Amino acid sequence: MKNLDLQGGNIILEVNQVDKKLFIQATGKYLSGVTLFSVLVFIPAGTLNYWNAWLLMGILFIPMLIIGIVLALKNPELLRKRLNSKEKETEQKSVVLFGSLIFVLGFVIAGLDYRHQWLVLPKWLVIAATVLFLSAYLLYVEVLRENIYLSRTVEVQENQKIIDTGLYGIVRHPMYTSTILLFLAMPLVLGSFFSFIVFLTYPVIMTKRIKNEEQVLGKCLSGYSEYKKRVKYRVIPFIW
Repeated sequence: MKNLDLQGGNIILEVNQVDKKLFIQATGKYLSGVTLFSVLVFIPAGTLNYWNAWLLMGILFIPMLIIGIVLALKNPELLRKRLNSKEKETEQKSVVLFGSLIFVLGFVIAGLDYRHQWLVLPKWLVIAATVLFLSAYLLYVEVLRENIYLSRTVEVQENQKIIDTGLYGIVRHPMYTSTILLFLAMPLVLGSFFSFIVFLTYPVIMTKRIKNEEQVLGKCLSGYSEYKKRVKYRVIPFIW
């Protein structure tokens, strides 16, 4: 009995250590994201009195915090997958690099645009972009709910099965649908037309990522070729 109790205690201790490690990792990435965003936007803007930036921080990071807490409590394994950003595919590494450059350049230009008032977007457009952003965030949450295999990297997981219901019965990559909408809405929430021009290159880069991902899934995931025949559109229904 003592040995059994000791083994049980070791298991609980091990689980607590894993959860603690996940909590530290998630907290670190969250805080680094908030800090990086602040540096990239407020410093070029030359002021903290940039209400568009505060608006975007609110609608971006508050839902992100809530989603992180829910995943940590309900599905820590999915949270762990979403935190892992180390790509194994060589082609995907270049996509991640270019995507990161877009974010840096886009946010810096938004800050500079606000400082120099190059082109002021009307408030109704900022409000419309905010509604679009929140709608895309809800789409993102639904994708997380539907797909337990939703890794942040391109890979086929052990015992992975094809999800072909819900949003996955409409398009093959609803996560990319939501992220493209999110990223196109962000510069408009920031009130920057020139930043929006930069972010327009993001969907182009995503097409390369999606095509490579489908090659990997076609080779390694059983039944994916049949799924592609059933669901014809990748990201946008009736278009692509």
